[in-house]
Amino acid sequence: MSSVKISIIGAGSVVFSLALVKDVCLTEGLKGSTVSFMDINEERLDIVHRLATRYAEDLGADLKFERTLNREETLQDADFVINTATITHNEYFMKRRRELVEKFGYFYGHTGMPEYHNLQLMLEVALDMERICPDAWILQAGNPVFEGTTLMTRETGIKACGICHGHYGYQTIARVIGLDPEKVTWQAPGLNHNIWLTHFYYEGQDAYPILDDWIEHKAEAYWAEINASGRDIPAQMSPAAIHQYKMYGLMPVGDTPRGGGWWYHTDMETRKRWYGATGGGDTPEGRDRILRDKEKKYEQMKQAAYDPSVRPISLFGSQRTREQHIAIIDALVNDHEGEFQVNVPNNGALAGLPDDVAVEVPARVSKKGIQPICVGELPPKIMLECIYPDWLDAERTLEALLSGDKSMLLYGILQSHQTRSYDQAVETLEAIMHIEPNEPMAYIEDINDHYAWPETWDL
Repeated sequence: MSSVKISIIGAGSVVFSLALVKDVCLTEGLKGSTVSFMDINEERLDIVHRLATRYAEDLGADLKFERTLNREETLQDADFVINTATITHNEYFMKRRRELVEKFGYFYGHTGMPEYHNLQLMLEVALDMERICPDAWILQAGNPVFEGTTLMTRETGIKACGICHGHYGYQTIARVIGLDPEKVTWQAPGLNHNIWLTHFYYEGQDAYPILDDWIEHKAEAYWAEINASGRDIPAQMSPAAIHQYKMYGLMPVGDTPRGGGWWYHTDMETRKRWYGATGGGDTPEGRDRILRDKEKKYEQMKQAAYDPSVRPISLFGSQRTREQHIAIIDALVNDHEGEFQVNVPNNGALAGLPDDVAVEVPARVSKKGIQPICVGELPPKIMLECIYPDWLDAERTLEALLSGDKSMLLYGILQSHQTRSYDQAVETLEAIMHIEPNEPMAYIEDINDHYAWPETWDL
C-alpha cells in the first residue's frame, strides 16, 4: 500500500471525473493518497471536489482532495497526472464548430481539420511536467490519444501512456452474438481508434465462425428490430462495422467502425444506410442526445455534491468502473500486476511501424513499469489502407504543430472528400481558427519559450 499524489487536469469532465473519483475511492492500495483536481471552470471544479469528498465519506476512503485553477500548482510533487482536458472535443464547442463548417459545405464537421489545439495543450502539459515533476507518469485520456502520446514521448522525456476504452467493443460483439464476454479471449492491436480483432476465442475455440453465422442469419433482423425501436444501432455491430469486417477480414473494434472511409459519412442518408435509421451517434441528432445525457449526469453530480439529502453512493453505486487509469496506477505503485490495453511508443510491439510511433497494444503493468506485449503483424491490406494512412496523417499534423506551418493544417482540409475548391478550404480553416465565442481556447498558453511560432501564417 502506497500513498501518491494524483493530479487530474480537466477535472470538470463529466465523462471521466466521476469514474476516476469512484475508482480511487475503491482502491485500497492508494489509501492515504492525495488527489489534486485542476480545471479552468471554477463551478465544475467545485462540484467534482465536493463530490469526491462526499464519495470518500460514503466509502470510508482515506484520501485527501485538493483543487486548483492553476496547472503548475497541481503538478507540484505529482506522481501521476491524468489529463482529461480537451478543447475541440468539448461537446458544446464541437457543436458550434460543426454548425460553423456546415455553412462552408461540410456535413457534420467532416473537414479533415487536425486536432491542433488539443495537441498544443498536451504538449504544454508535458513540457510543464518535464520542468516540475519529471519523474511522474502522465495517463492521457483526452483525444487525440494517438497523436498526443506520440507527440509527448517524442518531444519530452516524461513517461506517457495513452488510455482509451474503445477496446471494450469486443464485449459488445460477444454479447450481441450470444456469448459471455467473461469467457472471451481477445486481442485488438493497432492505433488508437484504429484497432482490429486479431484474436477472438470463446472458451478456447475460435469465435469468428459464430460471428459469421450471426451475420448470415441474424444481423438483418437485429438491425431491423433496433431501427423499428428508434434507438441507435451500436456502431460496433452496425452495417458499417460488418462491411469493414468483410473488406479486411478482421472486425474493427470500438471507435474504429465509427470512422472507416469517407464513403460512410457523406450525408445523412448515407449515415442511415451504414449506421441505422437514426444515423447513429455521430449526427446532429445523435450528438444532441449525448449532450442531453451529459447534462443529466452533470445535474446528478451537482446533486450528489450539494444536496445534503442525497449521497453519491445512492446515485452512482459502489462498484469500480471499467476505466483503466486508477487500476494502472495501482499496478505501478503496489505491484498489482495486470494486463491492460494501452497506447505507448511501439518499440517493436506492432510490426511495420517505427519505434517512436504510439501504438495501441496489450501490456503487462507492474512495479517494473508498462511493458507492451509483442503482437506481431496486422494483415497487409489493413496496414496499407488503414494503419499507414492514419500514421501519415498524424505525422503531417505533428509537423504542422511543431513547425508552425499553417499550410499543413490546410492540407488536411484539402484532402477531405467534401472539399470542392482551394478557396473553400482556406475560408474553412480561417473560420475554425477564429471561431467565436472562443472560450475553450482559454486552455492555450504561450509556449514560445519552447518553439518559435510565427506572428502570421501565410497560405
